[in-house]
Amino acid sequence: MSRLLISAAHKSSGKTTVSIGLCSALTQRGLNIQPFKKGPDYIDPMWLGAASGRPCRNLDFYLMAREEIVATVQQYAVGADLSLIEGNKGLYDGLDLDGSNSNAALAELLHAPVVLVIDARGMTRGIAPLILGYQAFDPDIRIAGVILNNLGGARHESKLRAVIEHYTDVPVLGAVHHDSRLQITERHLGLMPSNESSEALKHIQEIGRVVGGQVDLDSLIKISASAPALEPVAFKLDTLDIAVPSELKLRIGVARDQSFGFYYADDLQALRAAGAEIVNVDTLHDEKLPEQLDGLFIGGGFPELFMEQLEQNISLRQQIHAAIESGLPVYAECGGLMYLARSLSWQGKTCKMVGVIPADVVMHGKPVGRGYVRVRSTGRCQWPGEEPGRELLAHEFHYSSLENVETDLKYAFEVRRGHGIDGKNDGIVYKNLLACYTHFRSLHSYNWAKRFVEFVREVKSRDNSKVCMD
Repeated sequence: MSRLLISAAHKSSGKTTVSIGLCSALTQRGLNIQPFKKGPDYIDPMWLGAASGRPCRNLDFYLMAREEIVATVQQYAVGADLSLIEGNKGLYDGLDLDGSNSNAALAELLHAPVVLVIDARGMTRGIAPLILGYQAFDPDIRIAGVILNNLGGARHESKLRAVIEHYTDVPVLGAVHHDSRLQITERHLGLMPSNESSEALKHIQEIGRVVGGQVDLDSLIKISASAPALEPVAFKLDTLDIAVPSELKLRIGVARDQSFGFYYADDLQALRAAGAEIVNVDTLHDEKLPEQLDGLFIGGGFPELFMEQLEQNISLRQQIHAAIESGLPVYAECGGLMYLARSLSWQGKTCKMVGVIPADVVMHGKPVGRGYVRVRSTGRCQWPGEEPGRELLAHEFHYSSLENVETDLKYAFEVRRGHGIDGKNDGIVYKNLLACYTHFRSLHSYNWAKRFVEFVREVKSRDNSKVCMD
């Protein structure tokens, strides 16, 4: 199982753009590339998945057991010629002092050779001690090569190559010059999501051609093939698709458009495995919900960027409001919660939203909630197995807050770490709606998708029983 980990000396080194370019260049060569992304992230996996044609999978020490990480890589690498794992931040950065959740720890767990992306702007001879220091800091980590990024030209490249060759034994696998064609628009949550741009695929292919033309792809492939075999782990992934009889399947709508696109591939797969037939909902253009809908999932995204279009789609907003009031099971995360509130305010403008949540959303210039989350169940959530006192791990990343919140709301979770809605609570429960800032993942420790589908099935069964009684 060929694999390698793309990391960097520090954040904002161009690692993601290089990773996207490598996925695209190798795919254009005819190879099947399986991308992985370390940590909680929706946007980078969109680009990596689009570049490779295979859904990107997230690997997260905070949310996943080590055996689950290995099992995930082993399972989804099947059929791939090469697995490319993109790290987050710098190689040795992490939450803990001992580095147990760093990129280096992931490389060690997966026995993956590391390719270090170095932003070499303004550097010449100083690049040598940087590389030597990264090698010496943890001798168990194999830095198999470096890709120099943001170079000023051929002369700059020549100097760097000479320095690295003279002082180190690390091969230079590529030298990517500063190029406007490699730029991807950034915004407050990182790179612009690829689902927002109709030109995204063309841009990705261009990035692939530029990066592929300046990186030694043959050497990269050889390095990935040098990764030793991973020992099989006795760990079964709960999110694997299973055969569900058609008569037991439920129609669950998923808001997927330019406003809402933050979905983990594992979550969507877990919904299907639990018996959901996913029906896409376009909140910008669909005038009504799909027929015979049993449940609705509205994930995160950037509703603030499209709030005028969301407001203008009055018929869909009214229908969603009526459906929730009538008891439709709905799960909304972050952007979805914002959409279901009374209003959304950003940059001096205010737009009406669905209005089922008695609160107003206000966007801020800095993050309100950011990072990993730990919440404790209050027992108010109606989903099966949501026993009081259970602690759940998740993450959040939002620049908005709820204002003018009614005081008699019911909450599913007490926030033990993180911010949630008000620093103390998260997960608004109203009829059959659960709406929260927290982002969960369907993993072994908490398969929320399975619980949601089970809840949808329970509600449908109760409704059918009432019809029969009537």
